[in-house]
Amino acid sequence: MSKIGNILIVDDDEDILTAGRLMLRRHFAAIDTCRDPTQIPALLEEQSYDAILLDMNFGPGESSGQQGMEWLQKIIEIDPDMVVVMITAHGGVETAVEAMKLGATDFVAKPWQNEKVVATLSTAVKLHRSRLETKTLRKTNQVLREAAVATDSPIIGDSPAMRTVMSLVERAAPTDANVLILGENGTGKELIARELHRQSNRAENVFLSVDLGSISESLFESELFGHRKGSFTGAIDDRLGRFQAADGGTLFLDEIGNLPLHLQAKLLSALEQRMVTPVGSDKAQRIDVRLIAATNLAPAALGDERKFRPDLLFRLNTVEISLPPLRDRREDILPIAEHYLGIFSRKYDKGPKSFSSNARKALVEDAWPGNVRALRHAIERAIILSKDKELQPTDLQIGDYPQPKKAAVAAIPTVYNLDLMEKQTIEKALRKHGFNISKAASELGLTRASLYRRMEKHDL
Repeated sequence: MSKIGNILIVDDDEDILTAGRLMLRRHFAAIDTCRDPTQIPALLEEQSYDAILLDMNFGPGESSGQQGMEWLQKIIEIDPDMVVVMITAHGGVETAVEAMKLGATDFVAKPWQNEKVVATLSTAVKLHRSRLETKTLRKTNQVLREAAVATDSPIIGDSPAMRTVMSLVERAAPTDANVLILGENGTGKELIARELHRQSNRAENVFLSVDLGSISESLFESELFGHRKGSFTGAIDDRLGRFQAADGGTLFLDEIGNLPLHLQAKLLSALEQRMVTPVGSDKAQRIDVRLIAATNLAPAALGDERKFRPDLLFRLNTVEISLPPLRDRREDILPIAEHYLGIFSRKYDKGPKSFSSNARKALVEDAWPGNVRALRHAIERAIILSKDKELQPTDLQIGDYPQPKKAAVAAIPTVYNLDLMEKQTIEKALRKHGFNISKAASELGLTRASLYRRMEKHDL
């Protein structure tokens, strides 16, 4: 097994340095020695150490340990994660204990026992590696948290309807109140949920999104509450549930209106008790999450006790935000369209493009049953397929406006590409049903989960 650990020994006694170097090099990857503590900053600049073995006193007649204390503090200032083990004489144990209060990890007494020194430094190396891993993990988690909230789809809109929505977001975000977001498919419910999290006191913690429509009933408890190894076939290890994974942050439950009544009861119990019990465990675990839920169900359907539990609705809609469909905020259509025109022109390296006057009129007057999602897809498709710098209504596949006359071109042969045909078929089904996932999946003969996978495959 290869040796690990870079050790620095700092002592003014050459015999101690020699003995330490000869003894420790059999156990650790690299051993450096230093007689002059003033060289410590330069050494730390040049080399990475896992542990420093630091003498308490330097120079003839020194016994107070003050020098060691001062250098300990300087080392910690340079590298707060450094692990320092103090070297002291038997009579200086009390001083060494004081050094530990200042940040030293342990101490060894002179004359030392080799086994004791090796064991102490081995523990020190493991501690330092653990600190570095924790620091790296913390930074990684920060990046992941930022990436989870970041999106290339900002909330665009200055219409009265959207100003009302953003006013509600601004007031609700700093609280821990549960929020229920209502709106048709494609209106941007998840964007609003992310904005609530971004403006909340939990913004530094995780935002976790869960699509309840894609979770099978049999796996609901496992996915949300976790499970223990061996609790059911396929549970080969302990699994953290989404509630525990979002602890301290925000949990967004999308398409909550599709949750069957018996599973609504389990969710309600978790929300009331603020505790979850993993499958296969008899011990409940406390949770601290801010819950945001969303559904495309109409308020009348939510009020139907045969579809949704009133007590769960009461828990979810402390604050209720209704997102207007795109047809009810037509003044926002062109700004949104221009935003995606720029994004997809750059993404597909198509150069600057614009909308013709007919296209702009068609954009504003279209019903957009699929809302912002459908508008985005229409623009992306037009950017990919159109060879012209100015997009027409026919490029967007909307409106009933005449296309400018062009020179006759050769007929384009029919493309027999299965992936392309599948994508086009899915797009047609989605548009036909106003991007209602359940209805589109039913017409296509797919499960909701299968349709989601295909939509992800084709970037729909």
